[in-house]
Amino acid sequence: MTQTNTFLPQEPLVTSGAINIVTSSLEEADGNTYFAEAVKNEKRGDLNDALTLFGKAAFEYNSSKLFVRYGEALLRLGNVHFLMNHYGEAEQVILNVALKNYSRIGSKTGQMESYYQLGRIYFAANKLTQSLWFYTQQGILAKQINNSHAYIESVLGIAQVKIKKKEYALALRDINRAELLAKSSNTTQFKNKIKEVRSLIPSKLTVKKS
Repeated sequence: MTQTNTFLPQEPLVTSGAINIVTSSLEEADGNTYFAEAVKNEKRGDLNDALTLFGKAAFEYNSSKLFVRYGEALLRLGNVHFLMNHYGEAEQVILNVALKNYSRIGSKTGQMESYYQLGRIYFAANKLTQSLWFYTQQGILAKQINNSHAYIESVLGIAQVKIKKKEYALALRDINRAELLAKSSNTTQFKNKIKEVRSLIPSKLTVKKS
């Protein structure tokens, strides 16, 4: 697929004056329209169009100083790049724009979600040291804000990195821990993911260590 360069402002735009209140409302409405259309295109598999529309939504949200929504659009934009195997572009959007935005507005949830995406991006790009670091940071923030779902995600992400590094015994401990955490949280949504990650470990080691 042809990689699409999407313009993104690096810093929030600064505006002043009463007239900007009306302008801001129009920009927010445009942003919402672009975002909704981008979601539809992503679901249909029209990723190039989704990429363009998420970029436009991000621009409008940033212009109207809706920095939480701006961050959401950036995360979705980065994810579409990821789906298209544009790992360099995905890294740039999340690391240099989304993460900075969330750090600036003090959103730990946004930072945590950015760390998760970066863990996935670096893992897919086979940059295991970076992937492990960002999954670990995700887990640290997940604990701080008591987000058990995100913490389990981080543990499974770390396990996948260790499997790729052939650190099977360490990975199995993480998988078992994720399973216990999921059970204690009364959630079954990680059941298939845990099974999938466990299957990556050679069966003789799984039997031995289980």
